[in-house]
Amino acid sequence: MKVGIVVPQGWQGEYDGWDPLDAWRRTTEVARQAERLGFESIWLFDHFHTIPRPTDEITFESFTSLSALATLTSRVRIGHIVICSPFRNPGLTAKMISTMDTISGGRMELGIGAGWKKDEWEAYGYGFPPTRERLAILADHLEVITRMLAGDRHQHATYEGTHAHVRDAINVPKPIQQPRVPIMVGGNGPNVTWRLAARHADELNVDGMTPDEVTEALPVIRSRCEEIGRDPATLSLSVHVFGGHLKDAGAARVERIGAYRDLGVRRIMPFLKGTATTDEALESFAEDCRAAGAELA
Repeated sequence: MKVGIVVPQGWQGEYDGWDPLDAWRRTTEVARQAERLGFESIWLFDHFHTIPRPTDEITFESFTSLSALATLTSRVRIGHIVICSPFRNPGLTAKMISTMDTISGGRMELGIGAGWKKDEWEAYGYGFPPTRERLAILADHLEVITRMLAGDRHQHATYEGTHAHVRDAINVPKPIQQPRVPIMVGGNGPNVTWRLAARHADELNVDGMTPDEVTEALPVIRSRCEEIGRDPATLSLSVHVFGGHLKDAGAARVERIGAYRDLGVRRIMPFLKGTATTDEALESFAEDCRAAGAELA
């Protein structure tokens, strides 16, 4: 099992009261530290406002931040956990991801979901469609994005959907990674989201599930693949582990990390709030990951 790290960006209040330049400097330091310590990947949330309440504090935007972090690292994979797809035209998303794959030398991942944080949607002028509509938008966006990322530079993309379309759209450069940038669909919805993952994704990312909850989910996830004749072994599973479950170093944390590994989870990606203020937080987490048998470079 591999381990990724969600890098501080302010969304959970870790940069409240900070000067923006100091905060960004710390973001870059944690990204570089994660690479030095052998973590497989670095991630950012795709949010505009802090949680649980929107406050007048730093939240760095994800696409611009990841582009910068790509130039400051050389090995770690890079991605969003996960983008709110309806915030952006899907053709533009595909274009940005393809460009970022070139910037990073082929290290980009596309983490994508339907979005949920109502205050951001309304504040930024997106409205807030009901869940069914947000998922329908995600479905159309996945159709557009997969077509935009696929093929060689002479292959144009066309798709006509209810919520999105492209017509003979050119996407050059194509991603460095072939046949495409890996797609990770994020969400805990077994009826729609997991079916979209089975149809379109290389990886399903579940949010905050404990090892016991993952155990219960695995048969359903497998069935979503089998419904469309896909080998369930070809859809990897990852977990965004809530940082509070992994904040305390020692035996309990080692046991929890090991439990995910034993379930066949491909990778976990926590955000450890302590990384914003101390190098020791990530150092001790790396030690516990190795003790649990996780794979670090």
